[in-house]
Amino acid sequence: MAELKCKAECCTYNKDECCCKGDIMVGGKHACNSDDTCCESFAERRGDSYSSAMEHPSRTISIDCEAAQCKYNTDYKCYADHVDIHGAGANDSRETACATFVER
Repeated sequence: MAELKCKAECCTYNKDECCCKGDIMVGGKHACNSDDTCCESFAERRGDSYSSAMEHPSRTISIDCEAAQCKYNTDYKCYADHVDIHGAGANDSRETACATFVER
């Protein structure tokens, strides 16, 4: 599992830059750079509360990844030690990105 830092503060699963979902999916099947990726698990927050599949947000998380050209992707799983998801002000998953992506 990777240590996750999420900057998508408008996501319903984001609490203090941690994810409360339990696992996420990074999209970008044909990605050649980080801008071609996104957090498919992003869900826009409604109101002041966050949704939680877990009781407490976690810094470590399981990440499934479609970005086959990323050096951290093995069999659709992310094996990076640390992952940064960008998307400050994002209202949609397409406005997020995996900043950890490195092309093979």
